[in-house]
Amino acid sequence: MPSHGSITKAGKVRSQTPKIKGRERHSVIARIRNKLNYRKRFTLKRTPGQNWEIRK
Repeated sequence: MPSHGSITKAGKVRSQTPKIKGRERHSVIARIRNKLNYRKRFTLKRTPGQNWEIRK
């Protein structure tokens, strides 16, 4: 079965690409996250979902 291109060139571009470090990620402190969720859900009476409009 014919291949689509030369097998000897497989992985050429990936090996030439310079390696960069990913950015450091950190999660929000749980207590602060819970406080923000409480405010959104109960104080502002918002429903879950992407549209944060106040629904009645």
